[in-house]
This record gives sequence, structure tokens and C-alpha cells, in this order.
Amino acid sequence: MSAYVPGLLQLPPDDLDRVVDAVGSRWERLRGQRLLLTGGTGFIGKWLLATFLHANRKRGLCAQIVALSRRPEALLQEFPELHGATEIEWLTGDVRHLTPEAAGTCNFAIHAATDVVASSTPADILETCVTGTHRVLDAMSPGITPRRVLLLSSGAVYGRTPPDLRAIPEDWSGAPDPLSPASAYGEGKRVSELLCAMRAATRPGLEVSIARCFAFVGPHLPFDKHFAIGNFIGAALRGEDICIQGDGTPLRSYLYAADLAHWLWVMLFDAQSGRAYNVGGAEGLSIGQLAHRVNRVLNGSGEVRIAQSPRPGAVPQAYLPSVDRIDAELGLTATASLDEAILRTARWASSSSRT
Repeated sequence: MSAYVPGLLQLPPDDLDRVVDAVGSRWERLRGQRLLLTGGTGFIGKWLLATFLHANRKRGLCAQIVALSRRPEALLQEFPELHGATEIEWLTGDVRHLTPEAAGTCNFAIHAATDVVASSTPADILETCVTGTHRVLDAMSPGITPRRVLLLSSGAVYGRTPPDLRAIPEDWSGAPDPLSPASAYGEGKRVSELLCAMRAATRPGLEVSIARCFAFVGPHLPFDKHFAIGNFIGAALRGEDICIQGDGTPLRSYLYAADLAHWLWVMLFDAQSGRAYNVGGAEGLSIGQLAHRVNRVLNGSGEVRIAQSPRPGAVPQAYLPSVDRIDAELGLTATASLDEAILRTARWASSSSRT
């Protein structure tokens, strides 16, 4: 691999340029404005923070970002260059305790808080989703000027899809099992979406759009958590076997993080209020196929080991978004193929010694 020179938050400079250029003149909406970002230190939050900073400096927007995090000092320690970023106002705390005064005069907000990586209890996850969304909406209730909010929801709101439904459209009315504690995240996001729709319907000047996020790959994705593609890339780079505990049949798709950031910024500025859009990859493949794909693309020296055999006649469980709506209404399509996404993520990981 060629030499890698990192940009903001150690992200690829060409990815930062790609996002800023793709969003284009829409950035002018932020000129001289303040933006609230909750969850600014997670995987998606890092991409949003870095692309905001890059756009702000490249286009001279003179914008400010108010970044809420429970531990901003950890991010500042990891990325010392942020100490000198005067356009960032750090708020230390839990989104459940956000006050309207803390958000100040922000006319835009991206609510990305709810850490599915942390070992939270189902009750804590549910409360963070619901109370956190309440607090963000309270903080963004409009005064004199209109305000726009983008809620980062999840494909988990659909629950388990039936066997005959490959790609989930936004108007499918499925839901998680309300009697399962494992549904806390999906149910929490469903209530969060309802709160957004209710508030937007009763508060003129408040526009709220919803991004139902699926699966992603790219720099800063953890390689040691419950993200299958991250674990696979890490194992391949270390020359280890890729091990799958199940039967490898569930179907998934992946969107590269630079495309993800591009889509979310466009949604913040242009998405219809009160409307939800699936955000994810269009190419579906099984977890077993994904493991072999990663090994092939990265020339892994280990083997793919699948612990269980598929049940005869069983239909694979699919978690695949239909992305027709976001394409038709906002003109958004993926620009990075899955192979390119794997390679770019691996290049970043090797260069930053994160494997």
C-alpha cells in the first residue's frame, strides 16, 4: 500500500474532499450559523465532525459546531489537533441532561447520540433514545428563525422482516418484538421518530427529517466489537482465520463512511420534514460471502471458518434497506463499491496501526 498521509481526525484527505465537494453549495446554509451535534465522538460522529471542520475551513463558512459528548477529553487526547479548533464548542455530559440553554442559538442539529457499542442495559438504551430525543427537540424548539433537525434512527425500527421481503422500504410497517429486551434499541428509535413527527407537526418552523441507518464500513469502525465487517477486516490484516459463530447465511449490505457522511449532510439541508429515508448499501450478500469477499480483497492468509451449517430449507434472515426513496427524492447513490470500501478501510487501519 502507498504511503498514507492522514487528514482531520486521521481520515483520508481525499474522502474529506469528496464529501465537501459532493455536498457542494448546500454548505452555504451553515454560513455564520451554529450546529448542534450529539454523539460527536462515535463512528458516525467523527465523520460528521471532521467533514464539518473541513467544509468550514475550505469554504470559509465561519460556522460553529456545538459538540455534545460524555467524554470529549478522550477524543481530544486521541486527536490533539482538535485542541486548537476554535470553531468547536464542547459540551460535556449525557444527552439526557441537555438543556435548551446549552444549545444556545443553534439553528441546525444532528442527533446522533445512542451508543450501541457500549455495554448498556436495555433500560438504559431505551431511556437514552427517548429522553435524549426529548431534550434535543426541546433545545431546538424554534424561536424567531426556522430550525432543522436530523435524527439518526436505525433500520432496527423494522424489527425482523418476513422471508419474502428482501429489501425493506420505508413504508413497511413491521416492528420489533415488544416483549423482547433485545428490542430496546429498535423500540427506542421508533419512539424517537414518533416524538420528532409529533413535535414537527405542532411547532411551525421546526423541520425534522429521519435517517434510518443500516450497516457501514470505513475508517474508525471498531475492529473488536459486534460489527462483523470490522472484525473480518481486522482478522484478515492480522493474517488470522475469519471465524463466524453462526451459519453465515444472514444477508447484509454496507455503505462506505464517506458516502454516509455525504448523504447525512444532504439530508440535514434538503430532506422533507417528517419523512424517513433508509441509509445503507444496495448490494446484499450473506455474512459468509462477506467473509470470503474480505479475505479475497485483502489477500488474507487465514481461512474462513463457519461454525454452524445452514438448516435445510431455511430462508436466510435479511437486513437490507431499499434505497430507492433517497435516490429518487434526493439523488443520492453510493459512489464507493464494497471492494473499494474494504480496501480503503484496510489501508486506513494499517496506516494508523489500529489492527
